[in-house]
Amino acid sequence: QVQLVESGGGLVQAGGSLRLSCAASGRTFSTYPMGWFRQAPGKEREFVATATWSGGNTYYADSVKGRFTISRDNAKHTLYLQMNSLKAEDTAVYYCASDLRRIAGRWVVSDSGSWGRGTQVTVSS
Repeated sequence: QVQLVESGGGLVQAGGSLRLSCAASGRTFSTYPMGWFRQAPGKEREFVATATWSGGNTYYADSVKGRFTISRDNAKHTLYLQMNSLKAEDTAVYYCASDLRRIAGRWVVSDSGSWGRGTQVTVSS
């Protein structure tokens, strides 16, 4: 399986920006859809964004469209999430995941996929 390690989280004021990174190691990185999920306190984990192996196709949750940008550098085995115009409701633990699938209109992590341990993003209002 792929091992994933997130970084780049922190505390930022509303309207600010953060860039998350996810370093991958282990199994071949570039052929699988990678993505980001997040989980706020008391809420279920939710899909944020995904990028296909080439990075040419990206998909976003409606709540982050126009503010977040996902990208991947297969040569560096790294996935990124640029977050701009952050809002208090973006506060959550952000998780990197591999081997995403779109099933019944929802992006999920397949049984062969992996999760990182997460990085905390806190947006103060």
